Amino acid sequence: MFGLGPTELIIIAVIILLLFGAKRLPDIGKGLGGAIREFRNVKKEISPEEPADKNQSGENASTLEAKVVDKVLKQVPGVKKAVEVKKKAEKVKEFIK
Repeated sequence: MFGLGPTELIIIAVIILLLFGAKRLPDIGKGLGGAIREFRNVKKEISPEEPADKNQSGENASTLEAKVVDKVLKQVPGVKKAVEVKKKAEKVKEFIK
């Protein structure tokens, strides 16, 4: 698996533990697990609706990517807050104009 041995995996785990702390790791794992689950659900929902025409597949690929990105970003705790702040900042910019 990418040439990573047990020593490298332990070092990566310790670095992640130091960066996020023991209290945040379960939340991050839960968010990533939910994101993966949601990705699978979106994939199942969209796969039967694939167009037979190859010209339309490019258009659907971009909308599929957008849907997946939105759902994945909403599942990860830190990213969800950042997206909310970004939306609020955009509303303030529109209000100022």
